[in-house]
Amino acid sequence: MPVTHAPVTPVTSTPLTLRKDREGIPRVCVKTHTLSLADEIGEVVERYAARYLEPGDIVALAESPVAITQGRAIPVKTLHPRVSARILWRFVRKVPYGVGLRNPFSMEAAIEECGVLRVWFAAILGGFLRMLGRRGDFYKIAGIQARMIDAVGTSPVKPYDECVLKGPKEPYEVVKGLKRRFGVEFAIMDINDIGGSWMVAGTSRINAKALEDLMRDNPMGQGTQLTPITIVRARGTELLLD
Repeated sequence: MPVTHAPVTPVTSTPLTLRKDREGIPRVCVKTHTLSLADEIGEVVERYAARYLEPGDIVALAESPVAITQGRAIPVKTLHPRVSARILWRFVRKVPYGVGLRNPFSMEAAIEECGVLRVWFAAILGGFLRMLGRRGDFYKIAGIQARMIDAVGTSPVKPYDECVLKGPKEPYEVVKGLKRRFGVEFAIMDINDIGGSWMVAGTSRINAKALEDLMRDNPMGQGTQLTPITIVRARGTELLLD
């Protein structure tokens, strides 16, 4: 069934929060409504943020809300973990920043995205390399989509607190399309409250490491702030490559 997106209705007064990093670079956090499959991310930017954009800006979008607009929030009650998922999740290392794939339902989502053979190969080879002192190889082998999956309960925003959240589909195509539409740089970010900051995808002029460092304090927030858009005033900074 085709999805009907909500019409673009520019809001006349968008709640904004201005935050600056240690070097004084302005970051404008833009509040939106709770996004859903009925929204399209370009229309969300048009409605809430477009009128604030200036030349040299970078627009950072939170990963999960972008995925939600693509229908990538999967109600946990619709997932039925297969035998492989029920075995493999037990071998995922506990980490301080979330459950990730250490749950049969999120592991099932990873298998759906990456394929059961690839996940098993990643688990076996990654486990062997971990015994040799290396970490993180499972996600390098399984692929970017496995890395981006958030377990049920990760989001506090209803109804997504009862969903496994997959990562955005074709994130590079998303940011390139947004740049063509709005004329500034775009990035999709995966950030948490304990210093994790990863640019999932970004347009060509963005200095990824510099942007990750800038956003490490998670100005968007991890809870119910509903600020999935941050406008970074990057003109004249190392955030933009020549």
